Amino acid sequence: MDYLWLIPVLPLVAAAFNGVVGKRLSKKAVGLVGVGAVAASFVISLGAFLQMLVQPEDALPIVTHYFIWIQSGGFQADFGFQLDHLSGLMILIVTGVGFLIHVYSIGYMHDDPGYYRYFAYLNLFMFSMLMLVLANNYLLMFVGWEGVGLCSYLLIGFWFTRKSAADAGKKAFVVNRVGDFGFLLAALFIFWTFGSVDYQRVFERAAALPPEPLGEVGIVTVICLLMFVGATGKSAQIPLYVWLPDAMEGPTPVSALIHAATMVTAGVYMVARSAALFSHAHGALLVVATIGAGTAIFAASIGLVQTDIKRVLAYSTVSQLGYMFLACGVGAYAAGIFHLMTHAFFKALLFLGAGSVIHGAGGLQDIRKMGGLRRRMPWTFSMFLVGTIAIAGIPPLAGFFSKDMILWSAWNSPNYGKIFWTVGLITAAFTSFYMFRLLILTFCGNARYTQDEVHHVHESPPSMLIPLSILAVFSIVAGFAGAPPALGGHNIIESFLADSSHNAASAEHGGAALEGLLMAASVGAALAGLAVAYLFYIARPELPGRVAAGADAMYSILKGKYYVDEIYDAVIVWPIVRTAREFLWRFVDSFVIDGTVNGFGDMIRGAARGLRRMQSGYVRAYAGWILLGGILVAVWFLR
Repeated sequence: MDYLWLIPVLPLVAAAFNGVVGKRLSKKAVGLVGVGAVAASFVISLGAFLQMLVQPEDALPIVTHYFIWIQSGGFQADFGFQLDHLSGLMILIVTGVGFLIHVYSIGYMHDDPGYYRYFAYLNLFMFSMLMLVLANNYLLMFVGWEGVGLCSYLLIGFWFTRKSAADAGKKAFVVNRVGDFGFLLAALFIFWTFGSVDYQRVFERAAALPPEPLGEVGIVTVICLLMFVGATGKSAQIPLYVWLPDAMEGPTPVSALIHAATMVTAGVYMVARSAALFSHAHGALLVVATIGAGTAIFAASIGLVQTDIKRVLAYSTVSQLGYMFLACGVGAYAAGIFHLMTHAFFKALLFLGAGSVIHGAGGLQDIRKMGGLRRRMPWTFSMFLVGTIAIAGIPPLAGFFSKDMILWSAWNSPNYGKIFWTVGLITAAFTSFYMFRLLILTFCGNARYTQDEVHHVHESPPSMLIPLSILAVFSIVAGFAGAPPALGGHNIIESFLADSSHNAASAEHGGAALEGLLMAASVGAALAGLAVAYLFYIARPELPGRVAAGADAMYSILKGKYYVDEIYDAVIVWPIVRTAREFLWRFVDSFVIDGTVNGFGDMIRGAARGLRRMQSGYVRAYAGWILLGGILVAVWFLR
């Protein structure tokens, strides 16, 4: 497939075109170039995907080498792309959801003066993510990895004249550099251990190594842990999740693109792509599952009390990413990718729905000041309702099937599986509660905003509503690709991604009856969250205040997001700033370096002042100095 290079290059060309000449073009032309490039990439991706499906299994993966990129001694890295079931599914998700977000952006960003710059950044983001998922080696993946980090900085801080946006962009950039250092070290260790960074060679040589059991930390475990450090940065896991909630400072379509189909899924994709390595490092898998489960319930608990419509969804994204890592950590890589796919649809739907609300309500984002929007924005409400049901895990929408697949995999895990399942179940209940709370406070009841805050609530234009409708359809039907045998399905996604480890666990540990029982528990948790949200915000709206007053300490902790940012500021940021200011600047730079340079200057200047007195212009003085010099020379030789 020699045309694979067109998939990432078309958005790159559009980014360059709009970035260079977009300011002199009409907004219609800028939008046409930006959206058209991604549409063309999607069409080519679909064609490549369909062509891949008819290939025999032994012909996969399809690897296309274009040229030798880096060669030094025994090291060689090719510039090449790899197409298989995993990367094929990912390019469809990235280009498909990305195309809808680009279309939505035409209406949402139409009045922004930086319209051309926005589409240039957005196209560059698409290029970087497509490079990441199509790369055939870890070094080329790292190029795309760094590219999405750069673009996130540009897009989160898009409104850079606003201090909060500029700070959020810098925060995302710095936090991701911490994780990226881990990934870079992992790539170096991969070459040192396997003599290559090419996926196929690395995985073939890794297969010959014995598995490293729990409690044993070998080189493969070290590599996997370092890669997971990178994943915690890009995919916002504990402890590097803090940048993602602040990323809400960017335009809402950017939030949808980052949270749904691109940047935050990069870490999950990397772990799934490296399944051959992680499956040999049982200790690393346990770390992945533990961090994933902890992040899922941690972020979900913070989402319970958030009042900004986008921040609720941001913490929801962190939590759902934790679900994906939980799946990968118990060896169910197909379940993690399946949830990545369904999440891309319903989370993009929810963020774009939130953008529709913000657009129609004149920029209002505080859900405490909304209410009653269902009557003014019926289409947006309907789409948001679909997304809420999907993410809550209520059948038969997509989120139900992918969450059930993760919970079932966790239950069957031999290493603390029941604990992981319990954490996942509680997280499901939290998710349902905070999402229906968001829906009710935003759309139901009476309007709580004033005419001063919102002048005219209106429905969004078709360019924004059509992408919502398409995403809603996929949020409804996509889950059936993973319908389990317990419900009469065939779990197409699992067999498609050939997750043999999960198949073995399912066959060994459980049956349809047990899976059905656990499925009922999952649905019960979702319905319980819905019931509590209904009780708190419709039936007895005075209850939330009473509960918050009765549990004031816990409410304050959740409202303060566990004060993690404040702890980081106190323990990491301010010590570094204080050290840089007091030691590096005032002592090292000003006192030592500047003092040394200035001291030499002062010494030479002082010596020059003394010597200058010798140049008096008097002949008798010069004769005296000559005589003195002659005497000194004579004394020197006669001593």
